[in-house]
Amino acid sequence: MPHFNKQMISLFLTTKCNLRCRYCYNSSERRCKEEQSLSFTMAKVGIENFFKSNSSRHIRFYGPGEPTQEFQLLKDIVEYAKSLDSSVTTELQTNGCFNEIKCKWLSENIDIIWVSFDGKPDIQNRQRPFPNNKPSAPTIESNVKSLIKSGSNVMVGARVTITNENLSRQKEMLDYFYSLGIRYVWSDPLFPSVGKIPVCEDINKLNNYQFDMDAYVDNFISAYRYAEKLGMFYGSFLTCNFDGTCNKHCRACTPVPHLTTDGYVSACDLVTFGQDAGHMDCFVYGKWNENIQNYEYDYSKIKELQRRTTENMPHCSQCDVKEHCGGYCLGEVTNETGSLYGQKPLTCKAIKKIAKEIGFTNEKYKYLHP
Repeated sequence: MPHFNKQMISLFLTTKCNLRCRYCYNSSERRCKEEQSLSFTMAKVGIENFFKSNSSRHIRFYGPGEPTQEFQLLKDIVEYAKSLDSSVTTELQTNGCFNEIKCKWLSENIDIIWVSFDGKPDIQNRQRPFPNNKPSAPTIESNVKSLIKSGSNVMVGARVTITNENLSRQKEMLDYFYSLGIRYVWSDPLFPSVGKIPVCEDINKLNNYQFDMDAYVDNFISAYRYAEKLGMFYGSFLTCNFDGTCNKHCRACTPVPHLTTDGYVSACDLVTFGQDAGHMDCFVYGKWNENIQNYEYDYSKIKELQRRTTENMPHCSQCDVKEHCGGYCLGEVTNETGSLYGQKPLTCKAIKKIAKEIGFTNEKYKYLHP
């Protein structure tokens, strides 16, 4: 099932975070704001609106901070959503750093948990330390093991950011995850952070961004085949549409709602604040109206996001893999090129090489990219 078919409402619970990841894509945005969390009222109304307009009953908890830092709010939202429809399913992307009480509740109430986890302890501790620079790996290892051994039906997978430091250690990473009981892994190549202007206009960011995409692809292909032998699933964000055909890449092209802490509706994980979104404002298609206690939507923005298909992008027209790509990540493309219809040529090359080497699959991914 192509990635854009993963219909769900995402709730950006809070800007509070208990880690200090070296590559965080929204740290500069969060530093400019006081800590804030999503209003429970806004969450309830957003869920109601989504359920009225969409047959999906899947709700997801995400950043820009760590969702479990607003644990009571998370619990209240899950309870409310299930009171509206008992068939609700839940998904959480977390840094995995929480206490035993939270761990137990999560194991009993969340269906899918993706832990942001960058591999063996030396890599994890270097890339994702606590604010005091203490290692985070021991805490995450303990929680992952507890969740998996809880006896509940929760699926615990790893979502890995690949940098130049761990791109050559993907097989080693899979062995490590396997030893912890993890069987589903998605990797994402490092991309430039979101700022006030497109990356193509930010000379400093362009000069500081370094990632060897060719080396990532070669190591991913080898690790993908290795994972099959281990009985694991190993995917890449570059392959998230390889299990179906599509003309759109992701849910941002639908769009489906992502409720921000500052009272807006975003179409994309990369747009975590609605106010002063700069060149990413095209993703902000709703705003909370305090007077009517509801969200108001900009339907012209919705239509423009929906227009972003491979038929409307010249560089996709002659591409052999367009039906298993969909034009690549709309958020990354817009952030880096300043256009909804832009292109990341190195990524296009990478997707084509992976497709040639491992091909597509008729078997639907059991757990879609988070």
